[in-house]
Amino acid sequence: MNIALLGMTLLGGILLSAQSSINGAFGQKAGALESTFLTFFTGMLLLALAVLFFGQGDVLLILDAPRWQLSAVWFGVSYLFLTILAVPKIGVTAASIATVIGQLSAGMVLDHFGTFGGVEVAFDFKRFAGLLFMLAALFFIYRGNKRRVEAPASDSMAS
Repeated sequence: MNIALLGMTLLGGILLSAQSSINGAFGQKAGALESTFLTFFTGMLLLALAVLFFGQGDVLLILDAPRWQLSAVWFGVSYLFLTILAVPKIGVTAASIATVIGQLSAGMVLDHFGTFGGVEVAFDFKRFAGLLFMLAALFFIYRGNKRRVEAPASDSMAS
């Protein structure tokens, strides 16, 4: 089952990159806020149907959750909006790796302190080195993107 979950997570990452690319292009035409709205509105409609037919709990229990837990919805909206702004300017790969670096950095801080009842995992040199390597990867990917954008357009038209 864990292999299947890894595969599904991998598929989720592929879909997320495709969504970033499509939303970035759509956001340039219709607007970043409008693209974000359409994504979440459509998702809400699809999830409402899924909850109606396949839900196992009481949707109204959402109202009993602590307010700080409900704040997570703003993080998702902010992530999507910022991605829609970034992808057309820096590309899907640079936006994706920057997102992952942000996630890992925040995760390391949360792990270090065992925040929200999580397991405490000390921030050590190995984690710091891993973060530095990822930052180096982001640097090279971003520089490669800039070099490609600055290349003459006739090269891509000739093929």
